[in-house]
Amino acid sequence: MEMKMMKSFEDLQAMNKDGIEAFAASNAALTKGYQAVAQEVADFSKKSFEKTTAVFQSAVSAKSFEKAVELQQSFAKEAFDAGVAEFTKLGELYAAAAKGAFKPYEATFAAFGVKAPVAK
Repeated sequence: MEMKMMKSFEDLQAMNKDGIEAFAASNAALTKGYQAVAQEVADFSKKSFEKTTAVFQSAVSAKSFEKAVELQQSFAKEAFDAGVAEFTKLGELYAAAAKGAFKPYEATFAAFGVKAPVAK
């Protein structure tokens, strides 16, 4: 009986250790993912500011009002397209961060018959 209790206690300790290690690995993956998102946002913001400044300078120095409007319309379309592309990329980065954070727990959940959801 005492051996069985000792074995159970050792199993519990191993399970707790595995859980703590999974938690640490999950947090590390999530942190890495958030850092990638933050870097992407900073890079996009810098590029966007530079582009906006360049277009503003071009519009101010345009020879005619029509040319300034044309520059602004072109910029608006480019900015919209860049924004959509950026939001798509950010969505992919967040999804990758979530997958990375879940990965350390896959074996534990699989033991209970739970599988990770599949992206469509």
